[in-house]
Amino acid sequence: MENEQRPQVELVGEPPRPAAWLLLLALFGGNVALAIGPWFVRLADTGPVAAGFWRLFLALPFLVLLARANGQRLTGMPATTLALVALGAVTFALDLASWHIGIGMTRLGNATLFGNAGSIVLLFWGFLVARTLPGRLEWLAIIFALAGAAILMGRSLEISNETLIGDLFSVAAGLLYAVYLLTLQGARGQFGSWSLLVWVSLFGAPVLLVIALALGEPVWPQAWGPIVGLFVLSQLVGQGLMVFALKYFPPLVVGLALLTQPAVASIYGWLAFGEVLSGLDIVGMMLVGAALAVARARA
Repeated sequence: MENEQRPQVELVGEPPRPAAWLLLLALFGGNVALAIGPWFVRLADTGPVAAGFWRLFLALPFLVLLARANGQRLTGMPATTLALVALGAVTFALDLASWHIGIGMTRLGNATLFGNAGSIVLLFWGFLVARTLPGRLEWLAIIFALAGAAILMGRSLEISNETLIGDLFSVAAGLLYAVYLLTLQGARGQFGSWSLLVWVSLFGAPVLLVIALALGEPVWPQAWGPIVGLFVLSQLVGQGLMVFALKYFPPLVVGLALLTQPAVASIYGWLAFGEVLSGLDIVGMMLVGAALAVARARA
């Protein structure tokens, strides 16, 4: 009978699927942890790029332990793959540098929203690779993204030129993050996420340190609290929960959960830093957020 309940077959050796509430908690908890990261960038008494260096450097031994605990190998990477990982790491370092600078110049909600713009870039890239034109839903997402970005950047310009420049730094970070993901696309099939993060941190941390010194930023923190909070929440808790949860959810759900980040950042930006959003700002954020959700589902 078509309506008959079929017994579920469990594959031998396959771990049981975690409870639905635990997966949802991990997905949203990971996004909230990542959203709080910019707060610590603001509070750090180092420069913003130097904070990015400490975020990668301090997390390294923990990433190694996580890779080992998940049975992911750290050696044996072919030279070509290692070169691609190094290139991706440099791109990721530039992404962090650009985003952390933007965090200090624009509103936290804008910085978080534009910093996730890589999903829209990947959507465009998919069309280029497939040599196809966007469908109606994709065109709508593109229009929403452009309209929302125009609204938010126009509002930023009303505040100050510096705020608009911060928006542009955050957009640049989103573009660089898309390049980073595309560069590591092949390596992800050969090595686990934690193993790749180890190598990305090894290659990326020195790049951030050089940039911070070149910009004349203070590197050594006087107060370690914000730096520790940044690397724990962003690099360990946020990344860890997302790596755990992402494989259990369809892309659309992941894209919708992603909108937690700008919402959380806007709330504490208002409470802690007095960053008030107008109704027009909220409309702009909703437009860009809708575009990100569609892009994440389609890319």
